[in-house]
Amino acid sequence: MAFSGALTLTDLNDFITPAQACIKPVEQSNANPIVGKEAGTADTEIYIDSSGAYYEVSGNDSSSQPTSSGKQLEQAQISLNDCLACSGCITSAESVLITLQSHTEVLNFLKANSPPSESYKIPVISIAPQSLASLAASLSYSSPTPISSRQVLRRVQLFCKNVLGFAHVFDTTFARHLALREHVAEFEERRLKDEAGGEDAVGQLPMLASACPGWICYAEKAHSEMLPFIAKTKSPQQIMGTLVKEWMGAKWGQLPQDVYHVSVMPCYDKKLEASRQDFYNETYSTRDVDCVITTGELELMMREKEWDLSLPHELDDTLSSSSFDLPELLQHTGSSSGSYLQSIVSHLIASSSMSLQLSVKTLRNADYEDYVLTEVGSGKIVFKGAKCYGFRNLQNVVRKVGRERGVRVTGGAAGKLGGRAVVGKKNQYIGRSYDYIEVMACPGGCVNGGGQLKVPASGAGATKDAEGYSRNWEDQGVAEEGMPGARWGDKEWTRRVEEAYWHDRTFESLSAPATPSSDGSGCPTESSVELADQLTEIVHRELCTKERKGGNMLRTQYRAVESEVVGVAVKW
Repeated sequence: MAFSGALTLTDLNDFITPAQACIKPVEQSNANPIVGKEAGTADTEIYIDSSGAYYEVSGNDSSSQPTSSGKQLEQAQISLNDCLACSGCITSAESVLITLQSHTEVLNFLKANSPPSESYKIPVISIAPQSLASLAASLSYSSPTPISSRQVLRRVQLFCKNVLGFAHVFDTTFARHLALREHVAEFEERRLKDEAGGEDAVGQLPMLASACPGWICYAEKAHSEMLPFIAKTKSPQQIMGTLVKEWMGAKWGQLPQDVYHVSVMPCYDKKLEASRQDFYNETYSTRDVDCVITTGELELMMREKEWDLSLPHELDDTLSSSSFDLPELLQHTGSSSGSYLQSIVSHLIASSSMSLQLSVKTLRNADYEDYVLTEVGSGKIVFKGAKCYGFRNLQNVVRKVGRERGVRVTGGAAGKLGGRAVVGKKNQYIGRSYDYIEVMACPGGCVNGGGQLKVPASGAGATKDAEGYSRNWEDQGVAEEGMPGARWGDKEWTRRVEEAYWHDRTFESLSAPATPSSDGSGCPTESSVELADQLTEIVHRELCTKERKGGNMLRTQYRAVESEVVGVAVKW
C-alpha cells in the first residue's frame, strides 16, 4: 500500500517507518532451566530458510536441514488496534499491516457470504462524495463532456450490486447532513457555556472540527491539550455506520451484527478511525463500519473485475436507483470538505435578530482563510471563524489557540490544561481570535485526500507539494496509462476534482427542519430539501433514544495516547 502523500511530511514523521516504538514483543513462558547446561549457551536457535520462514531449532542440531526437526514460528504482526494504542507516530492508517482494512478483505467476505448460510450478513457499501468527485474527474480527463458525480454513483451502484453482490449502495451525504445538524447544536451548547464564563467555559471555544481522523490522531498523540476544544460530533463516515447498522438495520428487521458495512473514503486515515474502540458496539460485537477502502482501492477492484466505469448507462441520470431511498448527493454550500464552517455561519445568520454581513479574507494561502460575521450598521463582530487545511497551517493554529486560551502547548499526551484559561465576555474578543475552526489535515481538503486517484501533474518539473515541501514524486504512486507523472498534491488536479465535486449537484440549505408529512408516516413527499430535513428529524429522534454507553449516538470522545517509549526511540 502506498503512503498517503497528504500526510507524508518531512518534519512531522507523519507516516510509519519501522521503529523501536513499533515493536510488539513476543510473550515468553518461563521454562524450567536445563540441568547441567553450560552457562551462557543457548538451548535453541532461530533458523531462517530460503523462503524467509523462521524456525526454532535445537542448538545442538548440526544437520543440513534443521527445519525438518524444528518448529516453525508464527510471523509477528501489528494489528490496527496495536497501532492505535502506540504513540510512536502521528497518523498511522497507511503502510501498516492493516489486514482487515483492504479491498482484498472485502472481496473475501463477499465470496464467503452467501444467502443460504446462517451467518449471512446484508452487505452495504457507502461512498463519500469526494471519492465520487475523484472518479468523475478521472473519467472526465479524457472525455469531451464532463461526467457528473450522479452518473458515477449510478455506475458504481451497478458494479457493486451486479458484480460484487452488495445489497445496498449509498453515498454518505445524508449522514453528513445529520453530522452538520449535530455539529451546529454542539456549537450552540459550547457558545452558551463560554458566554456564561467560569469553570464551565474552559475548553469550550474555539470549537475545532472533528471530521478529519488525521487531525484527531495528531491531537491525541501530540497535542492532547487541544482535545477539550475538538467537537464531539462524529464524522459522516461513523454516523453513516450508526445509520446503517442501528437505524436501517432495524427497518430491514436485522440486528447490527447481521449487517456488513463497507465505506469508500478519500483518506487512508478513515481506516484508522473505523477501528477505534469507541465505534465498536459491545452489545452486538460489531463495528459501525466493518471495512474502509480508499477511492483508489475501489477503482482497483473495478479494474480487476474488468468493469469499465467510462461506459455510459441508461440509469446515469435517474434520480434514485436505491432499493431503500435516502436523500442522495446532498450538497451544502461551503467547502468540499464538508461545509462545517459554513454550516455554523449559515445557522448564525438565520437565527440572528440582526442583519449580519460575512467577510472572508485569505491569509497565508488559500488553505487558511478568516471568516468574520459583523452586524450591519454597527460593525460589531459577532463571530470569527477560520478554515485551516494542511499540517503547516494546523501547527500555527495549535500554537495560536494554546497561547490565547491559556493552555500549555506540548508534545505527546503530557500536554494538559495548564494555568488559567482566558475566557471572553459576550460579544467581546478578549484573548480569542476564533470561535470556530474547520480543520483538515490535507492541503486542499478532502478532495485532495491521500486515498484519491493519482493524476497527471500539470507541472512535471515541479518538486514541491501543495504545502511547499520538497518531495520525490517518483515514489508517490504509479502513473496510469495516458497519465504520466502521477503524483499527489498537484494544485491543478485538485482544482479539477473540486470542479467535479460541485458539478451538477443539488444544493441543500441548513434551514429549520420541515414539518413531517400529514399522513403521519414520516415519509417526505416533496423536494429533496424537505426529504432531508424531515428524515433528519426522524432519524435523530430515534437514534438519540437508543443511547450507547450512556451517551448521544451521534457523538464520540477522545483521549490522550500515553507514550510507553522510554528515552529516545531508535529508528531502524
